[in-house]
Amino acid sequence: MTNLLIRPATADDVPLILRFITDLAIYEKAEHEVVATEDDLRRTLFGGDSTAHALIGLDGGIPVGFAVYFFNYSTWLGRNGLFLEDLYVSPEHRGRGAGKTMLRHLARIAVERGCGRLEWNVIDWNEPAIRFYEALGARPQNEWVGYRLAGSALQELAGGA
Repeated sequence: MTNLLIRPATADDVPLILRFITDLAIYEKAEHEVVATEDDLRRTLFGGDSTAHALIGLDGGIPVGFAVYFFNYSTWLGRNGLFLEDLYVSPEHRGRGAGKTMLRHLARIAVERGCGRLEWNVIDWNEPAIRFYEALGARPQNEWVGYRLAGSALQELAGGA
């Protein structure tokens, strides 16, 4: 990628971002789980109280991928961290440096903001992504098990006494 430009996404990018999200979900065999709408993304990524941020990767002006991230906090480090929620590069543009360039851009944001770490999750069967991340020096965090509370279980806990 000789002409790769990474720029902050804008509300005008919402249809593109939703397309990339859907493409990522299809790749991960989970398209049925995407319930986000353009209105949801507009409100949560670009609304006044948004805590998430998005980037668009362009090669010669053509959108080739996106990233969504937010800042978390480590009590042990006493510092923020940057959590990468999604990174996606269209299949026809993979293998040319877009993913690495986007991760480098995110690493710079993390360093500039004084973050203690950059973290993300990868689905366990995605061997190409795992090899790519490990080649960059990232290491899996096998000692931690992620948990999720969602849907009715979340509603039930929130409403309980």
